[in-house]
Amino acid sequence: MKQILIIQAHPDAQSKHYCHALAEAYRSAAFEAGHDVKTIDIGKVEVSFLRSKSEWESHDNIPEFVTNGQKLVDWSDHLVFIYPLWLGTMPALLKAWLEQVLRPSFAFNIAPTGQGWKARLGGRSARVVITMGMPVFVYRWFFLSHSLKSFQRNILKFAGVKPIHTSMIGMVEGKNDRARKKWLVRMKKFGKAGI
Repeated sequence: MKQILIIQAHPDAQSKHYCHALAEAYRSAAFEAGHDVKTIDIGKVEVSFLRSKSEWESHDNIPEFVTNGQKLVDWSDHLVFIYPLWLGTMPALLKAWLEQVLRPSFAFNIAPTGQGWKARLGGRSARVVITMGMPVFVYRWFFLSHSLKSFQRNILKFAGVKPIHTSMIGMVEGKNDRARKKWLVRMKKFGKAGI
């Protein structure tokens, strides 16, 4: 059994979106299968933005959402990120949360010489679930999945998280109930397996 942290990263916490349904399908199936599951709903978090390298490296006046996020990431052995593609990448709120939570000395250590780093989040796997308005093949072949690859390589793998599984769901606004339900069933399978 795994300790799973779901990061529900749709920025709009006032309305229910398909991302919320996907997260709940994963959560409920994982819980029923015996996994220990916790969730962070980024849309409900007062995320502040970092504005300097010194602020990013500082250990002073760390916001509570950062220490809470770090405790949950530290507790987990599997991370699930669910978010919509906005302007070709993750929403700014998720990026700000990642910048705050995955600080030096938590997610990685930079070598004293400034040359190289040591990942600190090894032993964790992840699933990244992205919804989008365009067809997946357009994002994959025309845009080369650029933002997903950047998230995988420059953030998750950089911090030691692997393997990383991905699910991309295209044309979400145009999906009928049957197509939406198929994805919810898939999410339940992933949740049950803890992948």
